[in-house]
Amino acid sequence: MTMRFINSRLNPSGVERLFRIEPDRPLAMLRLCPAYAATPLQLMPEFAAGLGIGALMVKDETQRMRLGSFKALGGVFAVAQMIEDASGASDLNSEHARQTAANMTFITASAGNHGLSVAAGAHIFGARGIIVLSSAVPEGFAERIRNTGAEVVRVDGSYEDSVRYAVDAADRNGWLLLADGSWEGYTERPALVMEGYSVIADECRAKFVKTRDWPTHVFVQAGVGGLAAAMAAHIRQHWPAQPQIIVVEPDAAPCLLQSAKAGILLRAEGPQSNMGRLDCKDASLIAFEALRHDADLFMTVSDTDAKAATRQFASHGIQTTPSGAAPLAALQELDPGPEARCLLIATEGPETA
Repeated sequence: MTMRFINSRLNPSGVERLFRIEPDRPLAMLRLCPAYAATPLQLMPEFAAGLGIGALMVKDETQRMRLGSFKALGGVFAVAQMIEDASGASDLNSEHARQTAANMTFITASAGNHGLSVAAGAHIFGARGIIVLSSAVPEGFAERIRNTGAEVVRVDGSYEDSVRYAVDAADRNGWLLLADGSWEGYTERPALVMEGYSVIADECRAKFVKTRDWPTHVFVQAGVGGLAAAMAAHIRQHWPAQPQIIVVEPDAAPCLLQSAKAGILLRAEGPQSNMGRLDCKDASLIAFEALRHDADLFMTVSDTDAKAATRQFASHGIQTTPSGAAPLAALQELDPGPEARCLLIATEGPETA
């Protein structure tokens, strides 16, 4: 069942967020990476007309840095920054940095893309990567992760079960837990992941500065909420034209909506969703604390509507998943009208079964 919660946006001008909003550090790293390029921001007039809105803009993350999702920006940067901090070396190709990295083991739980990004970062900089996947994650993700040289651990149960396994394994072995979610006492490393995501919002800002066609509505999907919070914070701080920001979750996992409504973090209960990368029952603490100030509306969409939105995207040349298409489903549910200029993010390419 579709749910909505209109947010009161508490004291937005005085927000103290627990993550960096500026993209300077991740961009400095990315400029040295031959795989980095700004992803396309497509203006789709025919699609917009069919939706009954004034303009549709889609930030297409499906080919990001050959990893196929926006998460390529988060895990890789966080690994790099942690190695830099540990070694004190700004040149991560230096002998000292490589020796430091060789003694570092990064472990994370993932629904797929975050694990792939952490694994890629560990491979690039010479560290060890261990990625914990629940039984719901497609085997194609596991194979892609193994191909980076990282180890994959399969855990029966849910995404939350894989998180608990990773936390316990890190504690037992002295490994470095690099989760994309945060909780009380664990915020600094997820904040690095979110800092990497700020690049997406800044790429959009740079494009809109040139076109002056600023969106009136930004629809952004959320699992634990890292991308949504990073996008929303950057928009509130740096965009001269302020849109309505709509956070979109599966109706099977409305952890941010329920938490925003209650004013405290709450676990969501629900069945497994086909929006696999968004099917998270526990929101990230630092993402929630930011979004309760920065977001205007929290919405849920059904598996059926997200799947239909996937087919609509495909008919317009964008190949994504229900997770990537969730904002399109929310746009159609909200129906913002003929004056609306809407920005969506197609967050990932098609799954490999």
